[in-house]
Amino acid sequence: MHEFSIASAVVDTAVRHAAGRHVTEVHVRFGRLRQVVPDSLEFAFGIVSRETVCDGAKLSWEVVPARLRCTGCAHEWEIELPAFRCPGCGGAAVTVLSGEELEVESIEVEEGAACIA
Repeated sequence: MHEFSIASAVVDTAVRHAAGRHVTEVHVRFGRLRQVVPDSLEFAFGIVSRETVCDGAKLSWEVVPARLRCTGCAHEWEIELPAFRCPGCGGAAVTVLSGEELEVESIEVEEGAACIA
């Protein structure tokens, strides 16, 4: 299950950018072609984040649809299954426009107590 390696990379990224502050939420974007199972990723994140500044953080996500463009006729379409043949002209020369993303979109952190001095 590659979700553990993805979760590990997400936690590493969040820890690096949190600069020691406790992370309350991590939002990721991943493309449909990455074949990530969201529930498995959430489970893996919960395990991998233990004893880090991400421990207890909520994981939220956005799945980016897979879009292709035919290089022959420029027809664009969204796919559910990996079928890389243009429905417009039947051509097999296509370009992937989206669906391969895997990125930490944002993190939310707790700020320290306000100074009242």
